[in-house]
Formats: sequence, C-alpha cells, structure tokens
Amino acid sequence: QVQPVESGGGSVQAGGSLRLSCTASGYIYDTAVMSWYRQAPGKEREFVSRINADGTTTYADSVKGRFAISRGNPKNTMYLQMNSLKPEDTAMYYCSFTCRFASAGAYRKYWGQGTQVTVTS
Repeated sequence: QVQPVESGGGSVQAGGSLRLSCTASGYIYDTAVMSWYRQAPGKEREFVSRINADGTTTYADSVKGRFAISRGNPKNTMYLQMNSLKPEDTAMYYCSFTCRFASAGAYRKYWGQGTQVTVTS
C-alpha cells in the first residue's frame, strides 16, 4: 500500500513563501503523475499543479508564476515551492501519486492526509 505524507505547511504573511514536501512510503514500480490539490473551507477540492513522469508540469492559472512543482530524490518525493503567497491561497493542501506496483499492473491514485497552509494579510 502506498501512503503519501505531506509536510511543510504553516502560517505565513502575505507575500511570504512556503515549501511543501510529499513523500510516498511503500514500494512503487513507477509513478505516472504526482499532483498537488487544495481545499479551502466551504469549497471543493481544486487542482493546483502536477508533474508527469517525463517532467512536464501543469499549473492552475491562479498559481502560475508563483508556485513551482518539482520531483525529489528518491523518486517518491516531490515538492511545491510557493512564493508570493496570498490570503486566497489559504487551504488544506493534498498531494497525490498515480502509480503502480508492477509493469503489468494498473495505475491507481493515492492521496495524502493534507497539510494546512494559512496566509494572513
């Protein structure tokens, strides 16, 4: 079983920066996509960013130019560098891994428990 675990959340003033980390425990044969989502109180979970196995990245328009996703070493680790934070970035941030355990296996998406980011004005 794969279990992603987020860390690095906290409280920061507007304009500040935070770096979120996500590490997946358990054996992984390969990972197709690693993603970040967020959910603010009273709102639905929304996409933030993803990085594919080939290194290509995608960002939500709301974070483009301010956030940067990257993969770490070992390969079951990823980061989200968040700069120029705004109060509207306040949310619980979740990471997910879409991965499989064998070459013939099916990809499945696994979610972390989330880390809280609070941006004060």
